[in-house]
Amino acid sequence: MPEGDVVHRTAERLGRALDGRPLTRSDFRVPRHATADLTGRIVLETVPRGKHLLTRVEGGLTVHTHLRMEGAWHISPAGRRVPQGDLVRLVLANAEWQAVGVRLGMVDLLRTGEEHRVVGHLGPDPLGPDWDAREVVRRLLEDPGRTIGEALLDQRNLAGIGTIYRAETLFLAGIWPWRPVEAVADAGDGVSTDADTGAGGDADAGRGDGTGGRSARRPAGGGRGAGGLVGLVELARELLEANKDRPENRTTTGDLRPGRGMWVYGRAGRACLRCGGRISRGEMGARTQERLIYWCPRCQSI
Repeated sequence: MPEGDVVHRTAERLGRALDGRPLTRSDFRVPRHATADLTGRIVLETVPRGKHLLTRVEGGLTVHTHLRMEGAWHISPAGRRVPQGDLVRLVLANAEWQAVGVRLGMVDLLRTGEEHRVVGHLGPDPLGPDWDAREVVRRLLEDPGRTIGEALLDQRNLAGIGTIYRAETLFLAGIWPWRPVEAVADAGDGVSTDADTGAGGDADAGRGDGTGGRSARRPAGGGRGAGGLVGLVELARELLEANKDRPENRTTTGDLRPGRGMWVYGRAGRACLRCGGRISRGEMGARTQERLIYWCPRCQSI
């Protein structure tokens, strides 16, 4: 599933193609909105919200889309043939450009003033103007016994993190994915605990190329002295921020060579780039909601 960095780039691409121009075509290929027509309306902006996209048009309307697992927006010059079939869910075009939404997981048309219906449940967005690490921590601590791995994927806690950044963030923080939220928290999170904060690991994480360069034993959060949950979610934000303008070769290691861009994600059975041990892969989450998780048993001990 595309994560917050990809959705952010998609919003920028849609904005460059559509913003400030009247639509010459709108084709909703979903039954609920099949008769909707936005032709003639000016597109105001496309705003990313976690993994959601909100395309606002004049007249107080918003087109809400979600990429889900395989969705994408393709931008091409206006007039280019649009494929037929059920893969295309939405077409928005002006005199210069057309945006074709393929395999979109959600397509909604609603009043702009009612956007809360589709995104009101989301937590703060690490790449958005509403980012508030303390609010994320407050939400995480509402279920202190939940595993940190599951909690980070819950979009009600923070919006935009998926399996990639979950795995990479937990690795860089030295935290076992099944550790309870309360065991990750420290005094800086507003709780009193003697639990290990999960800052294990003696080797330098070695992150570069825009992702910092922080020792795994130093607190997360860009050297601001923040550890615990605050440091963890700030680390996730930094990884997303470092990759949001990188259209290819997403990396958390700073190494753009094939097979070395990620510390653990997608590297099951291969040698850990830090300790040389074998990367593990498993599933976590409630039944029917299991998602893949990658970790290094040595660097992320129980």
